[in-house]
Amino acid sequence: MQHTLIAEKLYKIIDKKEVLHDVSLNLKGGRIYGFTGENGSGKTMLFRTLSGLVRPTKGTVFLDGIDIHKEHSAVKLGVIIENSGMWPDLTGWDNLLYLASLNNYISEAEIEYAIQRVGLDPNNKLPVKKYSLGMRQRLLIAQAIMEQPDFLFLDEPTNSIDQSGTAIIRQIILEEAQRGAVILMASHIGEDITQLCEEIYSVDAGKCVRLGNV
Repeated sequence: MQHTLIAEKLYKIIDKKEVLHDVSLNLKGGRIYGFTGENGSGKTMLFRTLSGLVRPTKGTVFLDGIDIHKEHSAVKLGVIIENSGMWPDLTGWDNLLYLASLNNYISEAEIEYAIQRVGLDPNNKLPVKKYSLGMRQRLLIAQAIMEQPDFLFLDEPTNSIDQSGTAIIRQIILEEAQRGAVILMASHIGEDITQLCEEIYSVDAGKCVRLGNV
């Protein structure tokens, strides 16, 4: 089965301001879709709405035919969106162990694998508040991929990560697409978009326009 994300005429109005305007998308699994735009253009709100975190004022989002705003628990999602965070006093391992317990999809071995996959040590006893910014970002990637989600929403996935770490994260994103996930990625780093994405969309003043294939 090929996974699908279909958005139909999405609008979002906050304090009488139109944040999203008539957004429609038809995205398929196994592909990486890039979203570009200035800060405040609506990219983050679009990702929040498509992933079910924010309800649209009008319009519908279907993930594999399921209305995400009515049946959120029925869909496997991985999300990194602006201001994502972890419990600062817990270790990276304990953070992911707790998050995994909410769905009980995966074992401790799969958590360990996700942490190792992003280049971190599952046995590191440091609390997250003592992590570098790059380590925190890698941990966020680990939490997004650990349950092998069908849909991945990645807002600035390589933010604060050094060159070697960026190569690791880009490879993971490619592997997740090869696995069949629908991947949406916003990034201000041009190489993220040109090296990874097959289709590019521009977001400006809440409008989303397809620019074409890479």
